[in-house]
Amino acid sequence: MARVKRGVTSRAKRKKVLKAVKGQWGRRKNTIRVARQAMEKAMQYAYRDRRNKKRDFKSLWIQRINAGVRSEGITYSKFINGLSKSGIKLDRKILAEIAYDNPEAFKTIVKRAQAALN
Repeated sequence: MARVKRGVTSRAKRKKVLKAVKGQWGRRKNTIRVARQAMEKAMQYAYRDRRNKKRDFKSLWIQRINAGVRSEGITYSKFINGLSKSGIKLDRKILAEIAYDNPEAFKTIVKRAQAALN
C-alpha cells in the first residue's frame, strides 16, 4: 500500500480555521494555534447568543407592548390576561409590531381586552 502524505488535508484544515478567524486582531488571525482557540470560543459565543437573541427580542416586544398598553391606562399583565379571556390569539411579536406601527389598531385591541376583563 502506498504511503499517504497528509500535507494537503492539513493545509485545508488550517485554511478553514484561518478563514473563520479572518478579521480578528493580533496573532488570532494568523497563528494557527491561537486562531483555533479563537475560533472555538467564537463558535461557543455564537451558539449561546443564538438562544439569547430570542430572549432579547421577546423582552423588547414586551417593553413595546407595555408602553402601548400603559398609555391606555392598563398594565401589561392585565392586558395579556384580557387577551386570553377575549380569545384574541396574537403573539407578542405581532402585538409589538402593531403597537409600534399602528397605534389606532392597537387601541382597539386594548379596548377588546379591557372589555373581556370587565
